[in-house]
Amino acid sequence: MIDPLFWLGLSLLLVSFSLFAVLLVTIPTLQEVGRAARSAEKLFDTLNREFPPTLEAIRLTGKEVGELTDDLNQGISNATGVVQQVDRGLVIAKQQAQQVQQSSFGLVAGAKAAWKVWRAPRADILNYSPPKSYSAEELKSNRDR
Repeated sequence: MIDPLFWLGLSLLLVSFSLFAVLLVTIPTLQEVGRAARSAEKLFDTLNREFPPTLEAIRLTGKEVGELTDDLNQGISNATGVVQQVDRGLVIAKQQAQQVQQSSFGLVAGAKAAWKVWRAPRADILNYSPPKSYSAEELKSNRDR
């Protein structure tokens, strides 16, 4: 058992058996790596075909969203201007209504006074005497008071 050639031969046999076992396990693994490489190549080809148009579509969509945002802001500005004009118109209409109301009160008061004068007995009108004439001194003293 001390024969070195025996041990050398046994070692070579074990090494060759180990290499054969590794080779048997490596073949299916290398086949799977090849299939994965072909799948990856197909994926990369698909990405090369599809990715640039997709990026272009995303860029165009971003541009359209920006344009829509600008249009929306302009519409809001226009609506704000219209609301302000309507508000100003309402204020003016309110002022005019107040003026009409005041004028109509004056008109009604004038009509009432005219009615009273018209319905007054004629004797009062015939007995009318003009107001007393005041001297300049009397007017000045009244004014100073």
